[in-house]
Amino acid sequence: MLNKLRGLVVEEKGQGMTEYGLVLGIIAIAVVAVIVTLRDEIVELYQLAETALTTRTP
Repeated sequence: MLNKLRGLVVEEKGQGMTEYGLVLGIIAIAVVAVIVTLRDEIVELYQLAETALTTRTP
């Protein structure tokens, strides 16, 4: 019985993909949260870059 319980704890088949999926999901949620939080700053940065590129004198 002890060996069977030990086998359940030690056996990790199939857990790897689930763990990778969870980590990927957490990272995706974090990226979306950062983008939503910094949306105004990101838009301003792109507008500044666009202005700098369009007002360049040759």
